[in-house]
Amino acid sequence: MVPQSMTTPDAALPPVTAPCGDVRAQRRTLATCCGAHALHDGLVDMLYVLLPILAQAYGLSYAQVGLIRAANKAAMSLFQIPAGLLAESMGERNLLAFGTLCTGIAFIGLGASSGFYPILILLFIAGFGAAFQHPLCSSLVSKAYTAQRRRGGLGTYNFAGDVGKFAFAGLLSLALAAGLSWETPVVVAGGLGVAIAVLIIIILPRLTQPPLEETTLGDAPMAPSNPGWGIRDRTGFSALCGIAVIDSATRSGFLTFIAFLMIEKGVPSGLATIAIPAVFVGGMVGKLACGFLADRIGVIRTVVLTELATGGGILLALVLPNLAAFALLPLIGVALNGTSSVLYGTIGDLVDSERQSRAFGLFYTLGSVCGILAPLGYGLLGDRIGITETLAIVGAVVFLTIPLCLVLRPAIAAHSHP
Repeated sequence: MVPQSMTTPDAALPPVTAPCGDVRAQRRTLATCCGAHALHDGLVDMLYVLLPILAQAYGLSYAQVGLIRAANKAAMSLFQIPAGLLAESMGERNLLAFGTLCTGIAFIGLGASSGFYPILILLFIAGFGAAFQHPLCSSLVSKAYTAQRRRGGLGTYNFAGDVGKFAFAGLLSLALAAGLSWETPVVVAGGLGVAIAVLIIIILPRLTQPPLEETTLGDAPMAPSNPGWGIRDRTGFSALCGIAVIDSATRSGFLTFIAFLMIEKGVPSGLATIAIPAVFVGGMVGKLACGFLADRIGVIRTVVLTELATGGGILLALVLPNLAAFALLPLIGVALNGTSSVLYGTIGDLVDSERQSRAFGLFYTLGSVCGILAPLGYGLLGDRIGITETLAIVGAVVFLTIPLCLVLRPAIAAHSHP
């Protein structure tokens, strides 16, 4: 999965871990990145509430609505790797502020939009700006913490994104229910984006040059960094990417079709519509908790635990009675979303500090592509064999991550610290 040109032999670089550094700087970095994550994810998910309103206001067809959403998602997917590459010369902080500013201005412009084409262009720009956030913030948090605390920091960062999703979509819904026009909350949200872009420049410590790292060889100097993509272990990184691909495909496939399963099982339609929020509630807990759990019991044990729980939970939901299956959804969400915090935190173990932005860009792009392709593939399968059988396959595929964990284990042992 990872080209040979992207790596050098493992022996060229001893295992390293980031230094403890200034605790206040770590907290400032984490708080700023959490704020940026909450903003960007909140604005993206606010579109689920906003698009029907825009369609009604401007007489948009379903095809036009789909094209608007596709343009936003495509921009986010296309520019994540370039953002990671550019950060190595321009600095994560500067590009993060630039991307956040672009997204904020786009939403301010959306409040004054006048039809389909302006909306399409503005939401493409918003997606372009949002593409900077995930790889750059993840890199900043990863480099700010030691290997022993990295997954907990990234788990907190992931949790903040889900908080933003609930907050922005919920506040927009409340504003509309209170009789406000849709333009007002959208412009306010865009203005908040511009304000956070300014705060990123003011608050975020300068981390464009990674701090000196400590090695496991006491005072021995660190070996030269790997060229290219800075991947220390090609086999381990490939296994990590494979786990991420399966995990992302499972998450997007399950979330797309779980409400249909609830309806098929006879869950009342009003209750079935909140199947996704029920999973998300558990997912918020999982993203926060699993990162800290991995710091305590180890990466491999945590990933095996969460993937077994995900696959087993999905298969159990298929055979349980309707309301019992619905009650299980938050628990499935804990494992389903929790794995991601562990995987993101492991990139710092396998990739040189100064190359983490591009590695996170690649990692998030793989997830974005899976988010597009998996629902399509599982949807086609569902048309042929039925939704229950399709979700049984979704649950079974999760177990393919277990042998990949065995491949990943030696790399984690060689390049991380107990």
